[in-house]
Order: sequence, then C-alpha cells, then structure tokens
Amino acid sequence: MNEPKCAECKPKPCVRGVTDESLLPSFCPIKNFKGLLEEVREKYRSKDIKDFYLQAALIEKEAYDEKAAREEGRTVPVRPRIREIAEFAKKINGKKVGIAFCSGLIDEAGRASAILKKNGLEVISAICCCGAADKTDLGVPSDFKIRDPKKFEAGCNPLLQAELLNRSKTAFNIIIGLCVGHDMLFTKHSRAPVTTLIVKDRFTGHNPVISLYTKYHKDIV
Repeated sequence: MNEPKCAECKPKPCVRGVTDESLLPSFCPIKNFKGLLEEVREKYRSKDIKDFYLQAALIEKEAYDEKAAREEGRTVPVRPRIREIAEFAKKINGKKVGIAFCSGLIDEAGRASAILKKNGLEVISAICCCGAADKTDLGVPSDFKIRDPKKFEAGCNPLLQAELLNRSKTAFNIIIGLCVGHDMLFTKHSRAPVTTLIVKDRFTGHNPVISLYTKYHKDIV
C-alpha cells in the first residue's frame, strides 16, 4: 500500500486544488485512496460533525484580517490561540471548559484560566499530580524517579485528570504542558474533545518548533 507521506511533498498539490494524477506524487492520498476520500467527505455531512466543523472553519476565517485577505490577498493574523479557544467555545455554546495542566506550568494555567473566565466561560482545571500519589503507587519503579528514589515524588495522573473533567461534563478540554505520553493518555480517556494550548518542551521553554530550525540543536535532535 502506498501510505501517505505528505510531510515529504514539496509541491503541495492539494493546497492548490490539483487532482490530475500525473502531477501527484506516488504516495498522494488523492491518487491512492479515492474511495476513502469520498467516504470521509460523507462524514462531514452528519449533523454532529457538520456543526462542529463549520464553527472551526469560521474560527479559522476570523483569525485573519478580512480586508487584507479578501482585497489584498494577504493573510494577516489578528488574535492569539487562547482567544481562538475562547471564541470557539462561544460558537459551540460550550459554557464550561476544562484545563489539564502540568504542575510546572501552574502560572500559565492560571493566566489562561483568567482569560477564559474574562470571556464568560466557566473553567474547571486539574493539575497533573492531583491525588498526591507517589509514582510507585501508580506502578512506576522507584528507580524511574527523577530525584531520590527513596523519597516521595508525585506521579503525573492523566487518568484522574480526565475523569475529573469527565465528571464535570466539560464541552472540551485544553492541555497545558502535559508530558509526552501523559498527554496521550489524557486525550484517550477524555470524553470531551481535546485541544492543546501549550506543548511541553523543557529544553526550549515550551517552544518545540525552534528545534526544527536552529543549528544549535542539530546534534541534539
């Protein structure tokens, strides 16, 4: 099977609406998954997905200066992601949103919560170490601890975070800095849709994209 490798495609024909197979790379889904493409298109017509997707499309449109885009052909951004999240919540009538955050980003979580509240939303939040369970209580060997294996070290508890927010019946949940793996477990067990505001990257101050560009990280990555 010609599995998709879109990250390796430089011409990006799909962005330009090109469907001529002679102009598509061998791994292009347009060429290799025609039946699936139509099957997925049909899913967008179902009411639950259609309404959600339309609001997402509107959020994308409103992210740019309309005059610059329509009259000048320029895409000029007009608001940050935290504002987009707040506006999206309003569009889907989601009055209650959840935040699952890392203890190392408690200041950022507090700031995000304050902004969302200012926008009229109710915010339910759960810290990663909620429950105060030692890592060994969660099945982690003591020698996996970062510091002294004999001392208490709170374990990240994404399953509890997810269940706390599930019980609060949030419209959607926001990840702020959960560790790799913990974020996946949280997303898997959250009943509500999940979006990410901040990605955990200890080395770059939570700015992972910089490692893709700077020569100073080439021997690390």
